Amino acid sequence: MPQQSKYSDAQFEALMNDIIFALEKNQADRDLSLMALGNVITNIFSHQVNQSQREKMAQQFTQVLLKSINGK
Repeated sequence: MPQQSKYSDAQFEALMNDIIFALEKNQADRDLSLMALGNVITNIFSHQVNQSQREKMAQQFTQVLLKSINGK
């Protein structure tokens, strides 16, 4: 069953385009892009997720990421 998002497609697409534009503008290759995005994710977990929930949420995030890159 597809998961419903509380964000509109337009809101999501606009943010994704901004992120991709920033990476392209800075000519970030794969490694630099992944380093920067990884640090952004770490920052979000550190500042927006309660410490008691971080590990569980990080594991869930990792599972979703693996499913998305494996096409499942």
